[in-house]
Amino acid sequence: MSDGEVRLVREGAVATILFDRPQARNAMTWQMYEGLAAACAQLSSDKSIRVAVFRGVGGKAFIAGTDIAQFLEFTTGEQGVAYEAKMEAYLGALEALPMPTLAVVEGWAIGGGLAIAACCDLRIASTGTKFGVPIARTLGNCLSVANYARLVVALGLARAKRMLLMAENIPAEDALAAGFLMDVVDPAALDQRIAEICDRLKGNAPVTMRVTKEAMRRLQLAGLPDGDDLIRACYGSDDFRAGVKAFVEKRTPKWSGR
Repeated sequence: MSDGEVRLVREGAVATILFDRPQARNAMTWQMYEGLAAACAQLSSDKSIRVAVFRGVGGKAFIAGTDIAQFLEFTTGEQGVAYEAKMEAYLGALEALPMPTLAVVEGWAIGGGLAIAACCDLRIASTGTKFGVPIARTLGNCLSVANYARLVVALGLARAKRMLLMAENIPAEDALAAGFLMDVVDPAALDQRIAEICDRLKGNAPVTMRVTKEAMRRLQLAGLPDGDDLIRACYGSDDFRAGVKAFVEKRTPKWSGR
């Protein structure tokens, strides 16, 4: 199966970043994460771009998580700490982009896909879209403290706990009610809604939006505790290794609690 790619397309003052691996529901590979980093690096210094739109190719998924087969080589908790630090560098670069960012979510935004959507400033979704991080029933790993904070801010504490502890995928309507989405639209009207949002953002003061984004980013990051011990506990567990193996073999894992 292809490792996929992340493509950056410019059209006037709007840049569109496309996650292109539709045969795997755009599940992210290392190559795709590097492509995302390269796109963010280009956009961070491009003052001609006023809006950045993030979208999955194929119309069936935004991003259906990270390619789980990549975790088969993990044997220690330290590898989990290094992985989450690497992911945070990718996500942090997206979050720090100076222009407004819009995630257009169609179909599925799971795991890393939900994290990427949460790093965008604004989000819309097509009807039928689902969001979730079902790792409590699939892999037995955990998120970084920064990613837990993003989900709590975006969804509220009670909804985030329900989604994570129950390992539920929530529908677009629930995400809209939580304020995570600004709109849920019919797939046929999606392109028109994207254009409307981009036109509004292009007409606003770029410096004001950049400063506002940065102020809110600093507020969200202020006082975040260290969570390496928590990551080490999950990624170093027998349950994580069993969960990854079961996922790849398409069977239900048996948890030992160790």
